[in-house]
Amino acid sequence: MTRSRQILALAKERNATIATAESCTAGMVAAALTDPAGASAIFDRGFVTYSNAAKVAMLGVKEDTLAAFGAVSEQVAREMAKGALAASGATLSVAVTGIAGPGGTEAKPEGRVCFAIASEGTVSSETRDFGALGRDAVRRESRDHALELLLSALGGRPDQP
Repeated sequence: MTRSRQILALAKERNATIATAESCTAGMVAAALTDPAGASAIFDRGFVTYSNAAKVAMLGVKEDTLAAFGAVSEQVAREMAKGALAASGATLSVAVTGIAGPGGTEAKPEGRVCFAIASEGTVSSETRDFGALGRDAVRRESRDHALELLLSALGGRPDQP
């Protein structure tokens, strides 16, 4: 069973609905979640907020947060996830923001991606450094990690196939 199908089954079982807030993955998480038939029962909506302006306008990310920490930060990922919940009817959201490449800086290298998961009243975040794998690979790894975070948040085990 694919991760998306596992998420679909667990979300249905728990009466959960999901929203995504994506920057560097540009909708890849939403696409993966809606691949299985029946996804409309659990998927509410996806936000692709590639620019900082979109993060502010669509998700309510604070300009002060962007100025202080930059778009690639756990602080922004957390605000993205909370904003996706607030702007949707979902009960669970995942946010992804990072540097797929090429490029980056010493402080924020290529392959650094920040994630957040939010549900009613809770939000958690983490940063992964995938390394300079190339743009496509970083985006795929980010999509897969976001799906693992959703699966885990629903009580599933990401280590299962």
